[in-house]
Amino acid sequence: MDAPQLPIGSAPDHSALGDADSGHALSSSRPIVVKTEGLRKVYRTGFWLNQKIVPLKDCSLQVHQGETFGLLGQNGAGKTTLLKMLLGIIRPTAGQGTLLGQPLGDRRTKQDVGYLPENAYFYDFLTAWEFLKYTAGLFQIPAATQRQRISELFDLVGLSQASARKKQLRQYSKGMLQRVGMAQALINDPQVVFLDEPMSGLDPLGRYQMREIILSLKAQGKTIFFNSHVLSDVEKICDRVAILARGELLCMGSLSELLGSADRYQVKVRHGNPEVLRRWIPDLDFQDNCWQGHLRGDPQDFLASLELMGAEMIAMNLARTSLEEFFVQQLRQRGIHTSE
Repeated sequence: MDAPQLPIGSAPDHSALGDADSGHALSSSRPIVVKTEGLRKVYRTGFWLNQKIVPLKDCSLQVHQGETFGLLGQNGAGKTTLLKMLLGIIRPTAGQGTLLGQPLGDRRTKQDVGYLPENAYFYDFLTAWEFLKYTAGLFQIPAATQRQRISELFDLVGLSQASARKKQLRQYSKGMLQRVGMAQALINDPQVVFLDEPMSGLDPLGRYQMREIILSLKAQGKTIFFNSHVLSDVEKICDRVAILARGELLCMGSLSELLGSADRYQVKVRHGNPEVLRRWIPDLDFQDNCWQGHLRGDPQDFLASLELMGAEMIAMNLARTSLEEFFVQQLRQRGIHTSE
């Protein structure tokens, strides 16, 4: 069974919800690149192997060609476990899935996939140039093509080619290693790119550059599947997102489906009948001698209602729940307050 397209039992109460944005509608008409049905992973532990750890439970999702899909979750939510199953690094205990039309783990997909792990290990005594040349060799990229491709990638990720030829990887900072990791993930010009916490260890400039790289890949029509804790970046980049907690998909959909449209209003009103106001403002709250909350319904009809009540409109501003607020709300509704 597929994961719900909206939060279970907690759909935001505004009229635009449920209408997928144009990007989502377009992506749903494209071929499916990643598909899982009931993926589950169980590890046995203990001296007698009689204890079970279940990092992933019945995960079903689809990602379409050219889509940028963000998987969100706390530490220990099961994000990396899912990513490794999609890549064929570990096998599922139950369920099935496909990548580029082939069963998960099929070797025929390797040539068309790029992967940046969260904590990548690189050979300390190689230079960045030597490392990319080695990686290019694994993909059997012709020597004549390698030099141009490696040069282009270092320019793309913002690393000096002169330094890349001389400086050993053990001398690189965490942020610089992350850039090298992104370059190796793209060395084979993949159709699908899997990124596990790509913003990890980057300073603000590095995060901006990484975001621009992902957007450039998106413009090229690449399919991008990534995990991230930096929700503000996810909100700027992704076509669709899913929230994973304790191994279960809580919700999945486009940002418009999950957060609502951008024409939602935050209103502040003085005076008026609270019972009538609550019909328009479900989350009505009284602060600083004013009633305030998010408007549900037509703004013009609301203004007419205020006039009949003798209430005064103090402010009406466009508002949309941030992805971070929505993420925290979904976890708290299920009693999740800490990482496991």
